Amino acid sequence: MEYVKLGNSGLDVSKICLGCMGFGDPEVWHHPWLINEEESRKVIQHALDVGINFFDTANVYSFGVSEQYLGRALKDFAKREDIVIATKVSVTMREGKPNGTGLSRKEIFYECEQSLKNLQMEYIDLYIIHRWDYNTPIEETMCALNDLVRSGKVRYIGASAMHAWQFQKAQHVAEKNGWTKFISMQNHYNLIYREEEREMNPLCADTGVASTPYSPLAGGTLTRTAGEKSLRGETDKVQMKKYGAMVEEDRIIIERVAELAKKKGVLKSQIALAWLWTKSPVVAPIVGATKFSHIDDAVGALAVQLSTEEISYLEESYVPHPIVGLVDYPKK
Repeated sequence: MEYVKLGNSGLDVSKICLGCMGFGDPEVWHHPWLINEEESRKVIQHALDVGINFFDTANVYSFGVSEQYLGRALKDFAKREDIVIATKVSVTMREGKPNGTGLSRKEIFYECEQSLKNLQMEYIDLYIIHRWDYNTPIEETMCALNDLVRSGKVRYIGASAMHAWQFQKAQHVAEKNGWTKFISMQNHYNLIYREEEREMNPLCADTGVASTPYSPLAGGTLTRTAGEKSLRGETDKVQMKKYGAMVEEDRIIIERVAELAKKKGVLKSQIALAWLWTKSPVVAPIVGATKFSHIDDAVGALAVQLSTEEISYLEESYVPHPIVGLVDYPKK
């Protein structure tokens, strides 16, 4: 395993982050591709065995069940000081209830306490705002996050999936007030969705913020041949929304990934991950593993080197895509 600093911080993380969205209860969170606690524990143990120290979950993943599975497993398998835990806040947790969603001071403090209980931990290493909240002043959000850091319940803060102007505004508010700033951006970025290269990636690279992209394999789209089916691909409505509109435009890129993988004698997933590591400011892609092979394949990608010509070959057929992954709520 290789390790790297997370942005402008002293925090060392593995170059692969284990995404834990696939750990949970399909009856709680209606995704049939989730794996149960027994299977989750095996995957977490294997991740630790290969040197992964960075784990990403969220309060909304099975409404806390993912955090519970992860917390119990790590309590049994690892020392707290050796691992880096990221979890997230902002998505609706209590439908229809006042203060049951968003990034108000009240909701952030409540959800942080719930996450700590679920994880059975005294602190969270990286607390991430999952989406932008149009109905709460960013000053309130950044102050609350700063207070969590000062209290010792959170070590660092990060953000995910927003417009570059929003991220810059939040950073400016924090800097102006002497509050804690974000060290990471968990953005939607892969070979068939490169809209982050327009503004967010340059902003993060210029300011020393690490990118930990989610969906590095486009939900498996980059690893399958055209028309090939998967359980998640056929049942995950979010994935359909992200990648269903540009199937024909993406086909040539997917074919080139397969062509280059065959030429180099590696896996398609390894080409896609190796490409991401060539892009500044990418540090640690979020690999959503539900099988040992997902982890082993990702680790193998660390050894794959792409030439300048190969990178250009993968990129040259890309066309602009509709923006997906961000939440645009009308302001009240």
